[in-house]
Amino acid sequence: MSVPVVCVIDGQGGGIGGVIVKVLRQEFGEQIEVVALGTNAVAASMMMKAGANKVASGENAIVHCVAQARVVTGPLGIVLANSMMGEMTPRAALAVASSPATKLLLPLNQENVEVVGVTREPLPHLVDELVRVRLRKLLDQP
Repeated sequence: MSVPVVCVIDGQGGGIGGVIVKVLRQEFGEQIEVVALGTNAVAASMMMKAGANKVASGENAIVHCVAQARVVTGPLGIVLANSMMGEMTPRAALAVASSPATKLLLPLNQENVEVVGVTREPLPHLVDELVRVRLRKLLDQP
């Protein structure tokens, strides 16, 4: 039986993705394969240091890998064309949004997009909810 593949996508400095990868490792150890996808090499490097199994960067890596993932996670901007100061290309955002994987997105309002009904929480609280509650529940399903 193969382990579930969880893709973590981040851009710019990779700080958000790095936090997600670190908590994924703490919670799941080697029970999952963490594929870190940076919109740039700096973001990819940060997630690699946090403990990802595999790391790649760029539009094509994102397009290719999200099609094979069970779960894709990152900030809300990963489904918005030209977000992350233009690093999330329209093709990459479309690939994430169209992927058959479950998307668990952090509602960080950095793109002039506000998700109504979501309360503001610090990043560590959001990542705990994402990993320890939502992803755990999802991966415990057959």
